[in-house]
Amino acid sequence: MTMPISKLSPAAVVLCVLAWAAPTAQAQQAPAPAVQASGRLTTHVLDTLSGKPAAGVRISFEAPQGEGWRVIKTVTTNADGRTDQPLLAGEAMAAGRYRIVFHVGEHFARLGVPLADPPFLDRVPVEFAVADPKGNYHVPLLVTPWSYATYRGS
Repeated sequence: MTMPISKLSPAAVVLCVLAWAAPTAQAQQAPAPAVQASGRLTTHVLDTLSGKPAAGVRISFEAPQGEGWRVIKTVTTNADGRTDQPLLAGEAMAAGRYRIVFHVGEHFARLGVPLADPPFLDRVPVEFAVADPKGNYHVPLLVTPWSYATYRGS
């Protein structure tokens, strides 16, 4: 028996998506690389309203500058809800504070989801820090037009 995602509580949706995004047992048993030269920062967006990856979401990746933020790059998610390249990798991966701004209002408007004007969630800024530039940081966004969740993956 299946249940439409719209009938699930927000907590149940998050748990389902986290279970879906978890690595398989086979992937968990894969040996780790011997030496990691440098880390990387990646992201992806899951549209928990539709239960699918969010394709075509504009993402601004930023770093602090003075009293504000400087855009390092702007990218768009692919059909899998991921960016084609890491936001940071190699020598560019540095310890420090960063912000990813997910432009989700555009995504839901494009899908024809009825939204208020202005939408409840138009842009979702996620501020975080990289402490270990040799580590892998993954900052996904699970989002509906009215709620979101994020976590640090690897």
